[in-house]
Amino acid sequence: MDLTYLRSFLEVARCQSFTKAADNLGYAQSSVTAHIQKLENEYGVVLFERYGRTMRLTSAGEQLRHYFEQIVAMFDESKLLISCQVSGHIEIGTIESMMAYFLPPIFNRFRNEFPQIILHALPTPEPQILHKIRNGELDIGIIMDRLICDEDIESIPLRQEPLVLVAPPSHPLSRRAAISTQDLQQLSYIATEPTCTYRAAFERLLSSSGIDYRIPHEYGSLETIKQMIAYGLGVGLLPRIAVHRELAEGQLTILPFSHPDISFYTQIVIHKKKWKSPAIRHLIELLAEAAETDKRLAL
Repeated sequence: MDLTYLRSFLEVARCQSFTKAADNLGYAQSSVTAHIQKLENEYGVVLFERYGRTMRLTSAGEQLRHYFEQIVAMFDESKLLISCQVSGHIEIGTIESMMAYFLPPIFNRFRNEFPQIILHALPTPEPQILHKIRNGELDIGIIMDRLICDEDIESIPLRQEPLVLVAPPSHPLSRRAAISTQDLQQLSYIATEPTCTYRAAFERLLSSSGIDYRIPHEYGSLETIKQMIAYGLGVGLLPRIAVHRELAEGQLTILPFSHPDISFYTQIVIHKKKWKSPAIRHLIELLAEAAETDKRLAL
C-alpha cells in the first residue's frame, strides 16, 4: 500500500474537504479523490460521507484513521532515525600518530553534532585497516601513506603529511645546511613497529642507496621513541605532527633531510560501495576542514 494514500486520507479527514486537502498536499483534487477510492477498494468500505460542503469519516474511516496515523508516524520516525543517524556507532581504523595528534579535537566536534553516535577507533596497522575496509569490518580508515589506488577502496586525500628526521639538538648532522642520503651512512635510528608504512619506505630508500644502518630499538609507542631520541640513542623518522611539542620546547630538532620517496599523504579510505550516512559524511567534512586549517597554519 502506498503511504501517499494514507497521507491523503489523513489530510482529508483533518480538513473535511477534498479541495483543501489537495491544496495543502500540492496535488490535483482528482489525485486525492483517486487515492481515497483506492483505499476504499482495498478495504471494501466507504471511508467518507458528504454532509453539505464537508466530508466526514464513516465509522469504518474512524477506525482506520487510528491505524493510519500510527503507520505514518512510525514511518516518519524510522526515516528520521536512519537519515539523521541519531544513534549507533562508526567503526574507524587509524594509526597511532593520527589517533594521538590529529583526531581528538575532530572527534570532540563530531560529538557535539551527533552525541548519540559512538566512534569506535583503535590504533591499527595499516595493512589490517585496508583489509578490514575491503571486508566491511570498518566503516572508514584514516591512514598515512602514498595515495591508495585500489579497485575496491576510495581514497580521499586530506593533506600531504610532512615526515621529518628528528634528533637531539646536539646531533652532529643538525649543524648541516642540508644532508643527503649518503650522509646517513652508519645511521642508528629508533624505529617504529615493523608494519609502519613510512618506516618501510625509509628502509627501502636506505637499502637502495647502499646505506648501512642499525636499529638499536623499535617501539610501537611514539612517545617512547621520542624519549629515546631525546636521550641520544638514535634518530627517528616521524610525522611532524607527532613532534610539534618537542620541537617547540627544544627537546628535538629536525635534520635537514628530505626525499621524494618518503612523501606521504594523510587520507581517508572507505569502501567504494559503502553507503555514506549523514554522520559519516559529517565526519569526513570535519576531517577535511581540520586538515585544511592545519595546512594554512603551517604556511
